[in-house]
Amino acid sequence: MGTYLSTPKTDKFSEDGENGRVRYGLSSMQGWRASMEDSHAALPDLDPSTSFFGVYDGHGGKVVAKFCAKYLHQQVLKHEAYSTGNIETSVQKAFIRMDDMMRGQRGWRELSVLGDRINKFTGVIEGLIWSPRGGEGSHQVDDWAFEEGPHSDFTGPTSGCTACVAIIRNNQLIVANAGDSRCVISRKGEAYNLSRDHKPGLEIERERILKAGGFIHSGRVNGSLNLTRAIGDMEFKQNKFLSAEKQIVTANPDVNTVELCDDDDFIVLACDGIWDCMSSQQLVDFIHEQLNSESKLSSICERVFDRCLAPSTTTGEGCDNMTMILVQFKKPIQPSAAAAEPDLDGKLKTAAAGNESDSS
Repeated sequence: MGTYLSTPKTDKFSEDGENGRVRYGLSSMQGWRASMEDSHAALPDLDPSTSFFGVYDGHGGKVVAKFCAKYLHQQVLKHEAYSTGNIETSVQKAFIRMDDMMRGQRGWRELSVLGDRINKFTGVIEGLIWSPRGGEGSHQVDDWAFEEGPHSDFTGPTSGCTACVAIIRNNQLIVANAGDSRCVISRKGEAYNLSRDHKPGLEIERERILKAGGFIHSGRVNGSLNLTRAIGDMEFKQNKFLSAEKQIVTANPDVNTVELCDDDDFIVLACDGIWDCMSSQQLVDFIHEQLNSESKLSSICERVFDRCLAPSTTTGEGCDNMTMILVQFKKPIQPSAAAAEPDLDGKLKTAAAGNESDSS
C-alpha cells in the first residue's frame, strides 16, 4: 500500500509531567504510516525559570527529527544571547545551527548513530566505527569540533523535519516555527495561532523560493516538498551565494513572543497530522470539553488521535503520524506592565485567520 500500512498502528507513547509553572501531557502515534517519523522534546525545567517544548515532524526519514529532539534545545541554551535573556535570538540561531551541525564527518556520524535509513548499510557500519571514544557525553555537545574522515565533505541529509517549539519563561511565551506544525493558545476558550504554516501558497514564501532559483509546481517546492521551511532537506540549500535565510527552503523560523495572562488556559503544539483533521478552534473546543472529565493531559492527546484517525486510507486525511503536546498554565499568571493585550489579540487573530484560509 505504498507509504501506508494495511492496518494502522494505534499504540501510543504518552507522558505527563509538571512543575510549579505548568503541567503537560504528550502523546505520539504512528497510525497508518509505514514508519514513525515524528519526534518531540518536553523539558519543563530547561533551566530553573524556563520550560521548553518542541514537536518535530520528519519527512523522508526519521533521523533529522530525532537529531533536533536531541540537540535543538541544547543549542538554545548554548547561544550567548540566551544568557542575556534574548531567547528570541538564541532559538532562531539554534534552528539554523541544526543544519550546520548535520554537515561533515561529525554530522554524518551523529545521523548514522540515530538511525538514518537513507545511508547504505555499509555507511551505518562506518558510522559506528567512527563513534567517539568513551567519555564523550551529551553534556559536551557544545564542542562540535571538525572531524577528519571519509565523510568530511558530507553536505547534510536529504531528509528533513518541521520544528515548532514553545519556550515559557515567567509570563513570557516564545514560539518559534519552521514548517507546518503549529502552536495554538487558548485564551478564554478562543483559539489563537501562535505560528504560521509555511506553505508554498504564502506570497512571502513564494518570493523567496523564486529569488533563490526554485519553482513551485502542483503546490510543491520544486515539485516535491509541500512545505517551504524545514530543518535538513539540504538539496534545497545549495546556493553558496545566498545566506541560510534566503535559500529555496530555509530553517529560519518565525519567532513570536506573547505576554501570558490569567485568561490563558493552555497551549497545544502538534504536527500537521492533527491540523489536517481539525481546525485550531475545533481542537481547542475539544480539549476544553475533555478537561471537564479528564485530568490526565496525555489521555486527552490520545483521544484527539482516536478522533482524527481515519477508518481507511482513501482520502489521506487522518493517515499521518500524530504527535501532540498539551501544556496547561498554573494560575495565577502575573502579566507585565508592558503587556498590550488588545494589540496582541489583534495580531493573533490575524495569524489564525491566515492559517485557516491556507488550510481551506
